[in-house]
Amino acid sequence: MAAYDLELVKLRKVYPGGTVAVEGFDLQVERGEFISFVGPSGCGKTTTLRMIAGLESITSGRLMIRGQDMTGVPTEKRPTATIFQNYAIFPHMTVRENIAFGLEVRRLPAAEIRRRVEAMIEKLELGDVADAREASLSGGQKQRLALARGLVTEPEILLLDEPLGALDANLRRSIQEELKILQRDLNITFVFVTHAQSEALSMGDRVVVMNAGRVEQISAPFDLYTRPRTPFVARFIGRNKIIEGTLAETGAGTAAVQTRFGRLRGVAVSDAATVGSPALVVVPSEYVKLEAPDSTPEEGEDSIAGTVTGIDAVGPLAYVSVRLDDRQSVRIETHRERIAGRGMEPGARVALRWRSERATIVPDMG
Repeated sequence: MAAYDLELVKLRKVYPGGTVAVEGFDLQVERGEFISFVGPSGCGKTTTLRMIAGLESITSGRLMIRGQDMTGVPTEKRPTATIFQNYAIFPHMTVRENIAFGLEVRRLPAAEIRRRVEAMIEKLELGDVADAREASLSGGQKQRLALARGLVTEPEILLLDEPLGALDANLRRSIQEELKILQRDLNITFVFVTHAQSEALSMGDRVVVMNAGRVEQISAPFDLYTRPRTPFVARFIGRNKIIEGTLAETGAGTAAVQTRFGRLRGVAVSDAATVGSPALVVVPSEYVKLEAPDSTPEEGEDSIAGTVTGIDAVGPLAYVSVRLDDRQSVRIETHRERIAGRGMEPGARVALRWRSERATIVPDMG
């Protein structure tokens, strides 16, 4: 069996003074995977990336790259390259010289350096600015230069620490697409750290959600979005509608939760929870529809009644605020044409409905 490209085994980082930055991180990454790390500031995602790069020492645990233990190996001897948010471009060097720098440090033959540099310039379309310096480069060109400088060393793993954070929204989307295409073309493992969940979900083959130094969930983007496994992920990813209650019954991969709005059903993500324990009913906002309160639910639908408190229209979309009771209100995104002429103005009673298999029952252990 081939070794994983990257394997973290109980990785732990404790700073002097006792602050735990990363605790018990386990991860196996296949060759050519694009892995996104996401989480709030201070969750440990950048610290983990820096441990992989060798820029932070590892307190305990093991770090393996293609079957080789790299736990104590210095940065310059690891088959990785790192791209930072500020790009770290040498302003006194041209684009071509910046790309060549890492190869020169490794003392490669001059002919090999020229071959690799020109190949990167062509691949990342930097020919027009190959002799320019940083001051005259656009944001997108700086990003491509940073990628070229990292990739020219032919790393087995490319580490990217919020590399798109300094770009404007339109350029950021464009570079996201280019980066994903480039990664597939090169078939190199990318480990990508971002604070933007949309970026993590759109780019990663799998997404690692971190919180307070621990891994909350590792899943493919669609599974992460539609099947959160912890209360933190349910609240952090997407725009879920969350109803609190107590677990009423379980069986055959499904569960029911007794809530103040009645009994609601969904898919169980854990069989460890016991009847009577706290649980959440989590429904992605996209699966919730607004209906007249006296309409008949379809078979397999759950329903909660509420009162419209406001409607904000943005182009073809409408954002409808609904008060469920004195403790909870929700905001539903829908198309304006779906509510036009249906009496759903502020003050109207409505029903929120969704198919029970779209809901996820998440244990809420506090």
